[in-house]
Order: sequence, then C-alpha cells, then structure tokens
Amino acid sequence: MNPRKMPTDKPKGGLAELKSRLMFVVIGILIYRLGAHIPVPGLDPQRLANFFNDQQNTIFGLFNMFSGGALSRVTVFAIGIMPYITASIMIQLFSMVVPSLEQLKKEGESGRRKMNQYTRYLTLLVSIFHSLGMAKWLAAEHIALHPGLTFYFTAVVTLVTGTMFLMWLGEQITEKGVGNGISLIIFSGIVSSMPGALASVFQQVREGQMQALSLLLIALIVVVVTGFVVFMERGQRRIRVNYAQRTQGRKIYAAQTSHLPLKINMAGVIPPIFASSIILLPATLAQFFSQVKGFSWLADLGMVLSPGQPLYLLVYAAAILFFAFFYTALVFNPKDTADNLKKSGAYVPGIRPGEQTAKYVDSVMTKLTLVGAIYLVLVCLLPQIMMYAWHVPFYFGGTSLLIIVVVIMDFVAQVQAHLMTQQYDSLMKKANFKGTKLPGLL
Repeated sequence: MNPRKMPTDKPKGGLAELKSRLMFVVIGILIYRLGAHIPVPGLDPQRLANFFNDQQNTIFGLFNMFSGGALSRVTVFAIGIMPYITASIMIQLFSMVVPSLEQLKKEGESGRRKMNQYTRYLTLLVSIFHSLGMAKWLAAEHIALHPGLTFYFTAVVTLVTGTMFLMWLGEQITEKGVGNGISLIIFSGIVSSMPGALASVFQQVREGQMQALSLLLIALIVVVVTGFVVFMERGQRRIRVNYAQRTQGRKIYAAQTSHLPLKINMAGVIPPIFASSIILLPATLAQFFSQVKGFSWLADLGMVLSPGQPLYLLVYAAAILFFAFFYTALVFNPKDTADNLKKSGAYVPGIRPGEQTAKYVDSVMTKLTLVGAIYLVLVCLLPQIMMYAWHVPFYFGGTSLLIIVVVIMDFVAQVQAHLMTQQYDSLMKKANFKGTKLPGLL
C-alpha cells in the first residue's frame, strides 16, 4: 500500500457519505410524494374533485397547499405533518409553565429525547381528533360512499398512520439526510403544486382571462420578494467583541478583536409555519364539524378565517409576531452568551462583563427580532393581499415563497458545511502525514 495515497482516502469516504445522505433525502421525498397519491378507501372521487374545485381560495386551499395536494385527493397523508407541528408548539408552550417539562429542557440529550417522546404522544392525540373531524366531514358532504362505522374506523386509522409515518420520516431525514426533515417535507409539498399552478396561469393568459402584462408584473414581484428574503435572511448585526491578552499554559495570546453575529431573523421559517398551523387547526375543524347539529356556527368561523379575510390576516400577523419572539427566546439566551464571553476573556467595548453584557445583548436581539418579525409579516401578507386583489388563480403567497427560499438556503448551507468538514479533515490528515504544523492551527 502506498502511504502517499492515505490523505485522499478520507475525502472520498466523506464524499460518499454526503452522496448517501442526499440520496436518502431524495428517497424520503419520493416516498412522501408516492403516499400523497394513495387515497383513503371508500370515497367518491368525482364528488371530491367537484368540492375542491369550489374551495380553492378557502382555508381548504391553504391546507391543501401545505399537504402537497394530498388533502384534495384525501390520501393517507391528507392531514400531513401539521398535527406534529401543532403538538410541538403545545409542548414548547407547556415547557414554559410546567416545572417538570422546564426541568427536562435543562437535562441535555436525555431531556430532549423525553420531550420528543411527549411530542409524539401528543401528535397521536391531535391526529386522531383531526382524523375524526375529517371523516365526519367526508360523510356530511356525501363524499364517503358508505358512511358507516367501518368507514370511520378505516379513515381514522389510515389518516393517523399516515401522519405518524410522516413524523417518523421527517426525523429520519433529519438524522440520516441533509437539512431539516419536516421542513423538506413541507417544501416538497409546496413545490409539487407549482407545475400545475403555472400551467393554470398560462391557460388563463391564453384564454384572455389574464393580461400578459399582469403575469409579468406578478413574476417581477416574486423575483423582488425572493431577493428581499435572501437579503434579510443573510442580514446580521455584528457586535464588536475584544479579547484581552491572556496566558494559557506556556503560550501568550495577544489581544484580539472579533464579532458576535446576531441574525435579523433568528427564528427562520418557523414563525410562519407555526402561525399557519395554529390557524389551520381551528379553521379546518370548523369546516369539518360545521355540518354537525348544534355546530352550524362553526361554518361562519371557518368563513372568517379563510385566506384573504380581514380576521385571518389579523390573526396570522399576530401569530407570526408572537412566534418570532417566542422561538427566538427558545434558541438564543443572552445570559448564556454573556457568560460564555466572560469565561473566554472577551468583553463588549464600553459594557461591563456579565449581567450588563447580557442586558445589552438582549436589547440588541429584541430590536433585531422586532425588525425580523415585521419582515416576516410583510413577506407573508403583502403578496397574498396583492394576489387576492388581482384574483391570481393559484395560491402562492409569501408564506410558501418564504418556506421555499429559506429551506433551500438552509439545505445549501448544510451541504457546504459537510464539504468544508471534509476539506478540513483532509487538510489535517495531510499535515499529520507530513509531520508539519499548519499556520493558524494549534
């Protein structure tokens, strides 16, 4: 064996691992898209198609977009991953008021696994309740061929199994693939509806129902909003940090200057997803149970919570603002950041280390989060308002655009991180092989 070939063995193995991870993501998405075309047994497909043709611009159209068209076909993945997201929100909220759950958050990996287990159990309960509502709705709309006990049992078991499988699939993609599995599932569902939506738009232009100039203007808006999203997602506030001269062992480190980067949108795409989930659950259940005796008032609730309605826009904006601050508080702790700076001998110029630094960082982060939350509201609502005002014949508002852009950016960033790790390992192995010390590496 030629020892000079040893440094190249690691990168090849690393590249093979990255390829296998990417292949796992592709296979997982293909499985999801296959399941999105397997219908629940016992339904009348013609009545189902006619119903959704009349519901494109309602809450069903929004829910159908997040499910990748699975709802309009009532497939095994019809209720999608939303019960899992709803359960995650509820567990996170409970962890702020229930002492036992709050203690689990501080127990590291074991606590995280326990909270994930609670989230799965709650997902099961939410999906059962959601499936019962959908089965009742299918029977009330005469879409079910034989709406008896057998149909209810079959529909609930099929829908709940589909949701639990999607939850497991998302976790597997996160662990064995690249990127966040749940985000990639939602992303693939949204993207899958784009070819049909674009074909519908071009058909409208050919038939004269939409002017070509309007189509160009909408395309320009999409490009501008996409560029704005990329700009804001990469935006940072860099706090200057100084390191005093220090001695460690026999080495003396000179004073250095660095930066503490704080993103404008620390929460990413989570607030719009959480906000959509919060609105979708009560609005969808209102539609499902509106035909039940004594619950007719739910039909009015479902109507006012439909996309484009003033109450929907108000509740959606408020939910985005809330979850932007809520999720940022979960993932970023100014006190921990200040303590870590103090332990490493770093300080913010003009700010006393410790509690004063934590207050300063918290103040800066609060202002950034406010700007980021307003940006999310604008991106998610303004295109939607404009598209409903212009009667664009497909739902592709700011929420879906934001999810697509952010998920792609996160996916590319993680692929680049894998590649950089392989290059670093290769560089270190070459240095050790030649018996030399690389500049800048201790």
